[in-house]
Amino acid sequence: MSASNPVTVERAADELVAESVAAPRHSSRKTRRRWDLTAVGVVLAALFLIPYLVMVLGSLKPRAEILRIPPTYLPEQWRPGNYATMWHTPETPLPFNLVSTLIISVCATAVVLLVAIPAAYYTARRRFPGKAAFLGLVLVTQMLQPVVLVTGLLREFFTLGINDTWLAMILVNAAFNLSFAVWILHSFFASIPVEIEEAAQLDGLSRLQILTRVSLPLVWPGIVTATIFAFVSCWNEFAASLVILTTPENQPLSVALTKFVGQYDTAWQYVFAISTVGIVPVVILFALIEKRLVAGLTAGSVK
Repeated sequence: MSASNPVTVERAADELVAESVAAPRHSSRKTRRRWDLTAVGVVLAALFLIPYLVMVLGSLKPRAEILRIPPTYLPEQWRPGNYATMWHTPETPLPFNLVSTLIISVCATAVVLLVAIPAAYYTARRRFPGKAAFLGLVLVTQMLQPVVLVTGLLREFFTLGINDTWLAMILVNAAFNLSFAVWILHSFFASIPVEIEEAAQLDGLSRLQILTRVSLPLVWPGIVTATIFAFVSCWNEFAASLVILTTPENQPLSVALTKFVGQYDTAWQYVFAISTVGIVPVVILFALIEKRLVAGLTAGSVK
């Protein structure tokens, strides 16, 4: 058995020493990078959260303290009663406004899904003349906003006899959120291999059963994404509601909020309190479906 070359042994020893020295440096660099990213994340989170923190603290102050110069950051006189008294103010019936917002948003989102799912499935699985033009037209409608067409819509609702009703706003919100839902669900349905549906068809399933039992579970992240975006858009809609809904009880929170902002006086404590209450349902919805929403937004980015 031949003896080891002294040069080779010495070189291997030097490499081991170099690796042992470089390992702590690499670990230290990695730890420092992690802390840098954490610091950047904290700063960005603070920039986004500070306005909401100011809003919440403002809702717990009396109006005089909100207008004080220099301002106070924490309330000197805590007024949690603002959240109780705002429901009984003479400006607008807030309980009815909250119910109106919920009904319009939930019903409009349901209509969007009921129409968008079969439309997206058909465009993804069928070839028909003018398919590209149809999808392009759907995309063009996303460029329009209700405020652009509100005059024509108002005249049409007067003709149909549904002006100043929840039905009118449900139809408006559903129509202007339908294009986004169709496009995003179309891409999800198109990503499903056709062989899966062909195998289900050989097993005796009808087209409707294939859609409900096979395809829908596979595109669930897309459905969640379309749902959250449609709901948030309906919840925040303002311009069309301001024109179409004239009865105070039928108006959503976005319109009711303006009743507390006057030409010479503004009840800022109620403005902050109503804004805080208005974002709670959206925050809860995001918290419940956050994981599925992220999956829906990132789907298709990696094959």
